[in-house]
Amino acid sequence: MRVIDTHAHIHDASFGDAEAAVARAQAAGVGIIVTLGVNRADSAAAMSLAERHACVLAAAGVHPHDARDATDTDLDALEAMAARERVALVGEIGLDYYRNQSPRDAQLRVLRRQLETAGRIAKPVAVHAREAHGDMLPELERWSRELGGALPDGRPLGVMHYFSGDAELARRYVDLGFLISIHTSVTHPKAEMLREVARRTPLERLVIETDSPYGAPQRYRGKRNEPSYVVEAAAAIAEARGISVEAVAGATTANAIRLVGLPES
Repeated sequence: MRVIDTHAHIHDASFGDAEAAVARAQAAGVGIIVTLGVNRADSAAAMSLAERHACVLAAAGVHPHDARDATDTDLDALEAMAARERVALVGEIGLDYYRNQSPRDAQLRVLRRQLETAGRIAKPVAVHAREAHGDMLPELERWSRELGGALPDGRPLGVMHYFSGDAELARRYVDLGFLISIHTSVTHPKAEMLREVARRTPLERLVIETDSPYGAPQRYRGKRNEPSYVVEAAAAIAEARGISVEAVAGATTANAIRLVGLPES
């Protein structure tokens, strides 16, 4: 059984042992890990890890927490970086009105510029939206209309990372051309809304993630999360839907492969 972790941050220096984590993930059946940058320097580090490991892909972008410090020069450099072969996504981009570590106008400015980047280079986006769907939904509605609901090659426009809304909101993003990512926190006892999203969203629109090192699954609660644990999300989806974990692994892997533009083999 093979799975794909569509969202991690194992390249970050605070993770500590990225090389060993990659090896553990491969041993656990994780075929691909996507590690995402949060600013210019961090995205370069993600790309460096991807260039050292065939099973790692990078994403380049500015997280909403870092939006206040992102210059036009940074955004130009990130666009050039995102166009490179080992960079699969533009991300992590988005809006975060929970922590508000950057002013909302700065978050919106940087989000819009990075959506423009993704449209120009024809790569999907990894979207962070925390307590910000009121602004995020119209931004993505407008972008989806501009692109006709899909990338030029027919791939999804992107993925809603660590999805935090309800099943109806998930449906609206799916209708715009996005996949919904089910995080390993779906295993937590209080995550019933996310389990309902996992039940009701079409399986062909779901992917799984760890967001390592954050949000370890229930079995490892209190420990650092890592890509080898991503199968816990697949198992929770399988239980919620009443199907086999192998069926979930197969579907989410196929969805992720399509998202990042890899050959199906």
